[in-house]
Amino acid sequence: MRSIEHIISTDCPYYEKENYYIQQTEKDFQRISKLGGGTYGDVFLVRHQITGKLYALKQIRDEHEANGIPATAMREAAILKQLNHPNIVKLHDVFLTDERCYFLLEYMNEDLKRYLDRNRPLERKIIKSFTHQLLEAIFYCHRHRIIHRDIKPHNILVNNEGRVKMCDFGLARAFTIPMKIYTHEIVTLWYRAPEILLGSLNYGTPVDMWAIGCIFGEMYQGWPLFHGDSEIDQIFQIFKLLGTPSEDNWPNIFLLPQFKSSFPKFKMQETKLREIMDNDEIAYDLLKKLLTCDPTIRGAARFTIRHEYFNEHDSKKGLLPITNTKSNRIQYDENNNIIENTDK
Repeated sequence: MRSIEHIISTDCPYYEKENYYIQQTEKDFQRISKLGGGTYGDVFLVRHQITGKLYALKQIRDEHEANGIPATAMREAAILKQLNHPNIVKLHDVFLTDERCYFLLEYMNEDLKRYLDRNRPLERKIIKSFTHQLLEAIFYCHRHRIIHRDIKPHNILVNNEGRVKMCDFGLARAFTIPMKIYTHEIVTLWYRAPEILLGSLNYGTPVDMWAIGCIFGEMYQGWPLFHGDSEIDQIFQIFKLLGTPSEDNWPNIFLLPQFKSSFPKFKMQETKLREIMDNDEIAYDLLKKLLTCDPTIRGAARFTIRHEYFNEHDSKKGLLPITNTKSNRIQYDENNNIIENTDK
């Protein structure tokens, strides 16, 4: 079996090999509580037995892996070790047992989904700060030729000081120019870009920008913009709000495998979009740039991070503890389904 050090140094073209190991094991940490879980592993809040410092310990699931190290874990470790940014979760260590692979990550208080569940809808200054931090993180990733491919509220962490960090890079990929053909089985359905829903295998960084646009709108509205229960329902929900694309505004759309000329011809609901964004024309303009169906003209991170929406935002100013004065009107279950609407 290859060591995790060998995996990281050979599977990631941008990784500079370094001796980052601390000879520790899972037994060096006291488990306090379970923070969450997903397809690829469970995450626990742990305390180091000697230093008392808190960490998040990700226990990688390996039931179906012959060598005990899932491909997603190899990829995530390789990518996280090369990324160093204040808005990307830090990987402190990777260690193995006979049966498990563990990631020792910095601890954050909660993910954005849980934060939204407690605070919907958000104060506008909080939305601006969170969105800018997300764009900072993804701009850094894209400059280092990394596509996240699974941006959603579950994979964004928040702490009590208002810092936002992107996490869970298990589906992330290093990319080259020109782009290779990738699988379209990525990104949680509600945050999946239309080019992927329509079957394109040639996609790139714009899929991350679409997901950030969905989250931007969700923070304003208080619940997800598009919450389809299937791929066709998802694409129709997108078209109902943004309008059904045509050759005029998305050249060559008819070449995409899942696009049908028989699709209903919906018109863009500009009034509803403006209402979602509190009739703030600048916020509305940023949303439109992020949620442009044609990926070739969708707003890129290097441009949207300098959008006039952020003109009065001081990203260098010290972060302050978050307080949200808006009442919580929407309740969700673990699958992001609305279970109660108290705004009646």
